[in-house]
Amino acid sequence: MRRSRKTTVAMVSAGAVLLASTAVALAAPAGAAAAGCSVNYSVSSQWQGGFGANLVVTNLGDAVSSWTLTWSYSAGQTVTQAWNATVTQSGAAVTARNVSHNATIATNGQVSFGFNGSWTGSNPAPTNFSLNGVACTGGTTPTTPPPTNPPPTNPPPNGPADITVNSATRYQTVDGFGAAQSIWGTAWSTTDTQTLVGMGANQLGLSIVRTGLSPVSSEWATHVNSLKTAKSYGSNVKILASPWTAPAAWKTNNSRINGGKLRTDYYDDYANHLNSYVQYMRGQGVTIDVTSVQNEPDWHPDYDSMDWSGTELRTFVRDQGARVQNTKLMVAEAVNLNYGYTDPTLNDSTARNTIGYIGGHLYGTESSGRLKSYPLAEQHNKPVWMTEWNLHAADGGGSNIWGNPANTAVWNETLDDIMRTVHKSMEANWSAYIWWYGKRYYSFIGDGEAAYGTVAGAPLKRGYAFSQYAKYVRPGYQRVALTKSSKASPLEVTAYQGDGKITLVILNRSNSAVNNAVVQAPQNVTRAEHYLTSQNANAASQPTSVNGGQATINVGARSISTLVFTL
Repeated sequence: MRRSRKTTVAMVSAGAVLLASTAVALAAPAGAAAAGCSVNYSVSSQWQGGFGANLVVTNLGDAVSSWTLTWSYSAGQTVTQAWNATVTQSGAAVTARNVSHNATIATNGQVSFGFNGSWTGSNPAPTNFSLNGVACTGGTTPTTPPPTNPPPTNPPPNGPADITVNSATRYQTVDGFGAAQSIWGTAWSTTDTQTLVGMGANQLGLSIVRTGLSPVSSEWATHVNSLKTAKSYGSNVKILASPWTAPAAWKTNNSRINGGKLRTDYYDDYANHLNSYVQYMRGQGVTIDVTSVQNEPDWHPDYDSMDWSGTELRTFVRDQGARVQNTKLMVAEAVNLNYGYTDPTLNDSTARNTIGYIGGHLYGTESSGRLKSYPLAEQHNKPVWMTEWNLHAADGGGSNIWGNPANTAVWNETLDDIMRTVHKSMEANWSAYIWWYGKRYYSFIGDGEAAYGTVAGAPLKRGYAFSQYAKYVRPGYQRVALTKSSKASPLEVTAYQGDGKITLVILNRSNSAVNNAVVQAPQNVTRAEHYLTSQNANAASQPTSVNGGQATINVGARSISTLVFTL
């Protein structure tokens, strides 16, 4: 059984109504020898627009292999994500059922689960609890209400700033933050796509979608609807199409798998193949903004793959690249951004003028010393995109931690590995960061695979953390300089300007909060908004005070947060 969420002191805005904990007794299910079974419903944390709740069902007597708990919300609250149970909702009615790893109530007659939810205006306790269809009629067990302390008042900013933004010094223009669709599987649903690219509550704001360019043209239609949704529902979303292989008959090994080179007498056919895909999608109403020549030319696994050298890539784009119209070409998505696959193209003026982007993956890139700026690409004004990384070692080969949004191992990996590399990629002047599958149990939204405990389509902790960049640092923003005081030294910060805003993304990977941090904007601001994701909060609004061009914020320990100044 997974651990319950840790109880935290919540900070809410003035006028917000805290949900009081309540204990409601449950009648014993038919056939169970129990008396006075009860449910303890408590709120572990609450923030503006959202809350986390834990439920403990006790005194159930004999173990049961299946249970269903129902209740009603009276104020429009919505359950958004659950752990240790499958929770669904229809209007005000909520239903929680056991999951495979929590299938039996323990011999001491107790089971626990929890969830996150959203609320507007008020957040009263739920009513009408029933267990296995039997109304709750037994005794009650009191609980302690959640803290009702008002949020701490930040002192007015004064004196030297802890973080000072210098917008006169500018770096790369950001193209976006994104994730890949399933390359060989089914497409994202409309709802999935909206959750991933949307800008609303509990949506993640991705601005790049990576899709596979199949060697079989009859498969091109698979992702049309999701790509159209991304373009129409999202805000300035770009599409990157990446091929894993050419058709088998055009390759030296006559196979889609195990590498094999594209035969030189089929270079023109391959260029026409890439162009046909782009024009097909264009005819379906989907602009393919960027088309890669090859996914991982240096990796030859027993699935779709194709081998190239850097010189061969140079020759192909130099001689055939102009055939691929209405898109910008990318070279070459090597596994660890190996410059040997991109330098030849950048050093050839004809080939260089045929491409728009340099791409590479993050596998081994940092250990190879290439998670840094790429001077040759910068010299020739070719934006660098990190187009794939996938890491989910936190479970150590297990499975059932991913549905718990407060799991420590998941959060540590998310903050210390994934979000840290996003930060370093931005400091390296790269223009885009694209994660692997957006919909997977270890990714941004759950896939519903039973063994991993996630709810299909529901945002996951990793998605909320990534949204601290994706949702607030929009395509076209430019990274700008900043300085930090010694007080802010534990913080890893990047700043961006665009759309009349200054946006700072702040990682605090230390175990201590940095409170009353003063952030200085380049000019007076009209508003400041602060959103934070931590082990126990999901993109939660935080209190901040503004005075002229300064804001004061509290940066929680082990968190990632975003401060948005409106100029």
